[in-house]
Amino acid sequence: MKKRVLATLLSAAMVLSLVACGGAKEAASTAAEAANTAADTASDVVEEVAEAAEEVAETVEDFGTGEIKIWVADAVVDFTNDEVAKFMEENPQYSGYTVTVEPVGEGDAAGNMITDVQGGADIYAFAQDQIARLVTAGALEEVAPENVDAVKSQNDAGAVGAATVGSTLYAYPLTSDNGYFLYYDKSVVKDPSTLEGILADCEAAGKNFYMEINSGWYQTAFFFATGCELSYETDDTGAFTKANVTYASDNGLVAFKKMIELNESKAFQNGSAVGEATNCAAIVDGTWDSGAAQDLFGDNYACAKLPTFKGADGKDYQMSGFGGFKLLGVKPQDDELKLMVCDALAAYLSSEEVQLARYNEVGWGPSNLNAQQSDAVKADVALSALAEQLAYTIPQGQYPGDYWSLATSLGDSVRSGELKSTSSDDDLMKALQDFQDTCISYAQ
Repeated sequence: MKKRVLATLLSAAMVLSLVACGGAKEAASTAAEAANTAADTASDVVEEVAEAAEEVAETVEDFGTGEIKIWVADAVVDFTNDEVAKFMEENPQYSGYTVTVEPVGEGDAAGNMITDVQGGADIYAFAQDQIARLVTAGALEEVAPENVDAVKSQNDAGAVGAATVGSTLYAYPLTSDNGYFLYYDKSVVKDPSTLEGILADCEAAGKNFYMEINSGWYQTAFFFATGCELSYETDDTGAFTKANVTYASDNGLVAFKKMIELNESKAFQNGSAVGEATNCAAIVDGTWDSGAAQDLFGDNYACAKLPTFKGADGKDYQMSGFGGFKLLGVKPQDDELKLMVCDALAAYLSSEEVQLARYNEVGWGPSNLNAQQSDAVKADVALSALAEQLAYTIPQGQYPGDYWSLATSLGDSVRSGELKSTSSDDDLMKALQDFQDTCISYAQ
């Protein structure tokens, strides 16, 4: 049985002394029933514990006092402070806690937590590709049993999968907007549906097409398109146990040849940041650059899912790639009452209401299914293009840190001209085999 399950039952017993006699008997009965079924299946145990926890939370009169520290990106510090104030006003039972919101971005939060779990935030936002490291470091508590069903049913499958390690849900989804798609100048690119057409339009107009092919994030758009696999399996501790890689294959060769062909187009420039692009008519980028893209293209601003491409085998392939997510984690606590407060606050900050408000405030795309269907979100052309693209992508799981530098090296071998369209299939396959073998070695 998980530590969290035992802790919840112990917490139930502890708070019984704090409640009125009638409520105490009811909570005690529920908690005792959960304990008595511990010998049954694990799923039954978790269900009983969730019910007990909900009833206990309803009967607690005093959650104690303490301080709660939250880390979020600088762009949403003020927003989060306002939402925390609303939460505390609506939940006076938590008034003994002082909440402080600090600016620590999702890209830095995991590293800071792993370095000093004790001194880190109690609740923090992080990029989903860091979840395995955080679990291994003991920096993430499992999602409270009473919140699991709501999280799974109210958020899209990709976000829920990103918040899960092994079979355990460890985080509350915040966004489903960390993917890439096509921004383009519609006065130049007449039909964004095929890569060949986009390049022909850009070449004819003397304009540039940007994509970052020496990035392990972006180059999967080619390999996943042809059906190649690149994923890792982890155990409940976050340790890598198996690598599933099929780049060294006929499908991988088709993808690699197309990436090389793109690199050799006179319109191609390697990059993925609108702000650094020059003479640009099309770029593969994400929602974080939507404002810059609108400024760049003006009245000709347009967005679309990634195009298809024609492979060397004559078949058409839809470009794919990774989808990514922002998650909200809760740090393990010695004080079970404080943990209850942190869970309640994290659930609120990741709720439909707050996700939609956050979109309206800073434009972050929600993972909540109902929020995604709001008129405001559906009217956002960048998010709409991303939503269409995410139907063809693979949710980014956990990858060893060395994978990213390895993928850069693969792309650099193309960028440098070491591998080109005149290279033999044997040479290209050798590069893919070396890449695949090294990827597999990271899980051995």
